[in-house]
This record gives sequence, structure tokens and C-alpha cells, in this order.
Amino acid sequence: MILVTGGTGLVGSHLLYKLVRENEHVRAIYRRSHTLKRVKHVFSYYCENHNELYNKIEWVEADLNDVPALEFAFKDIDYVYHCAAFVSFEPNKYYQLRNINIEGTANIVNLCVSNRIKKLCYVSSIAAIGHEPNPEQLITEKTEWNPEEDNSVYAITKYGAEMEVWRGTQEGVPAVIVNPGIILGPGYWKGGSSGNLFRLIHKGMTYFSSGSSGYVNVWDVSDIMYKLMKSDIINERYILVSENLSFKAFQEKVAQTLNVKPAKKEISLMILEIGWRLDWLSSKLLGRRRKLSKQLAKSIRTKTVYDNSKIKNAIQTEFNSINNSIEKVSEYYLKDTN
Repeated sequence: MILVTGGTGLVGSHLLYKLVRENEHVRAIYRRSHTLKRVKHVFSYYCENHNELYNKIEWVEADLNDVPALEFAFKDIDYVYHCAAFVSFEPNKYYQLRNINIEGTANIVNLCVSNRIKKLCYVSSIAAIGHEPNPEQLITEKTEWNPEEDNSVYAITKYGAEMEVWRGTQEGVPAVIVNPGIILGPGYWKGGSSGNLFRLIHKGMTYFSSGSSGYVNVWDVSDIMYKLMKSDIINERYILVSENLSFKAFQEKVAQTLNVKPAKKEISLMILEIGWRLDWLSSKLLGRRRKLSKQLAKSIRTKTVYDNSKIKNAIQTEFNSINNSIEKVSEYYLKDTN
């Protein structure tokens, strides 16, 4: 039997659809019951008998730090996909991020060890991979993490979570780690998901930034995770990036598919530097949530390019183009919002 944590998130919901379509026996963890409707909605995108497929999932209410509930969820489990995570770049969320991403992953790993799980797949992020000093140099799985850099709180905790997974491999749990880029997919149009980018671009954005990053769609991510778990590959990590794109190019492609005007002005370094300081000040004086941290301001003007050759060679896979992915996600966005 398979256990999926974070089953109500973007990756988790699409992975669940993949698993039930493959006739796998699946149990999934959720934290709040109202989030289950998101999974049903995702299933409804892809087939008419979505309720029948959804009902094949055995749901368990559990928190990553509720060990007794997790022990119940692990009963009779052979394989684990650990997709649950907290995504935030707000510095004041650091301890909450640690609690969920690091301590929660440690609990999952401990239960994998004690239950002699056959294989674990952990969904990490390109945020947990180091950076090259030359922005034109490809970042690979071997690019070293530098703890002395001004890393975001999210990146720090995802890297810490990976360390827990590697600890588990030393204690007898075979594992694979995937490091997706910015994951494009439908059904989650608010919050920390990339779907929020489609919503913001559709509403109209004034500025674009000078940075770049790697992108991949959620269907490729879930498909590759499934193939890795079915393979003999263990104790490896893989960058999952279809294409590297500038933020400007991404905004223009999305704007075109949504039939809106793209941002025309590049945001200057001065505006960003002033912006994150004002954001910090308003959070201190008015108690507002952080929207632009120092690390995020740096990230959106940093050019990074990622190498996807390791995963392509490992399981002989090809990624869908980002153009097609954007068109597909935009189609679902317009259906959901019109």
C-alpha cells in the first residue's frame, strides 16, 4: 500500500490521480477537511468518473507533527511519497517552516525506518540546491549548498528536510529526492502555488524582474516520481526542470495565453531595495504579513539555469514544453474563473 503526505496540495492531488489511475492502493494524509474538495476539483479536470476514482483513496486526518496519528496512517504501508510542505518566504515564518518542513520530515523518516518502508520519495525544491557564481553556468545535482549565503528561510528548511531523508537512507530506508523548479499546474490559484502567478498576471502586472528560473509542469513531476518509485534507483536526487526561462519571458507567455497585456517595465534594483525595507517596516509597525523579503527581492533578479540531463538519462524521459504547459494551465484557469 502507498502513503501520500500532502495529498491536498498541487503535487499531491495530481500524484493521487496518477496513482489511482494506475490502480494502486492508496492512503493519503490531510490536515483540514475543507481542502479535500480541491482534490475532487483536480480530479474533475481529467475524467467524468472523478468521484469514483476519488473514492478509491483512503483518507487519514493527520499532522506531520502528530506522531500517534502518523503511526496509524503508516499501518500496512510499503511505499511513501512525502509531498507535504509549508511554502513561505516570510522570514518571521522560519520556526513554523522548521516545524513542518524539517521536524515533520524527520517524523516521516523515523516512521519509515520503524515500519521498514521499501522506498521513500521526497518532494524537495530547486531552492535546496546551491548556486553557481557564474549565472550562465548550469546548476546540477552536484552544485554544493552554501550555508554562508543569504538563503531564504524556505530554502534553508527544504535543505534541512533533505538532510533528514539522507539520514533515513543511512538507517535502512531507500529513497529518491526530486527537486522540481517552479511547478505549473491547475486548481490552486491562490497562496504559495504557481497558480497565483497566473491570477496576478491575469489581473495585470506593471513590472517584470530581470531574473530567471527553471519551470516544470505538475504532470511531468508526478509521472517522474511514479517512474522513480517503480525503478531500481535508490538514494539519488534529481532536478526536475523542463526549461529555463526569464521571468519576463514567462510573464509574456502567460499574458498572451490569457489575452492580457504583459508587464512593460523592468523593476529597478533601487525600487526592490527600498521595497523590501518598507515591507519590513510595515510588518513591524502595522503587523502586516511580509510580501517582499530581502532574500525574495534578491531571488527575483538572480539568473539561474538548471541542468535536467541526470533525470532524462536515468529513466529516459522527456519533458513537456513550457509553452504547452502554460497553454494547458491557462485553459483551466479561464474555466475556473469565468
